[in-house]
Amino acid sequence: MDTTRHRLKYELARRFRRTLTPSETRLWLRLRGNPQGIHFRRQHPIGPYIVDFYCTAASLVVEVDGSVHTEDDKARRDEVSTAWLEAQGMMVFRLNGADVMIDPDTAAEDVLELAAKRITARKPD
Repeated sequence: MDTTRHRLKYELARRFRRTLTPSETRLWLRLRGNPQGIHFRRQHPIGPYIVDFYCTAASLVVEVDGSVHTEDDKARRDEVSTAWLEAQGMMVFRLNGADVMIDPDTAAEDVLELAAKRITARKPD
């Protein structure tokens, strides 16, 4: 990726961090600050994508999908991005934005539990 495109992607990610959706905000309030010692980044650039949340230690991508993600074109793009991220060795965990709005605590617990399991599984014996 050339320097200009790289810089533009990081600027876009920075803008996304300032304008989280309500469901992303509710989840971020529970994931920030390294709960259970697990660090997440929000609106993190990975390859050609900017993911909602990323945990490096677990190689876990968390996407909070709003109603637009059910539209055919967006659903197809989600499939492509998921396939690319998984080909890089990451797991993509998708949450429904409406579910996060209804019960953000359970959504965060699910994310943290999955991250903890992946971190444990990745540690050498």
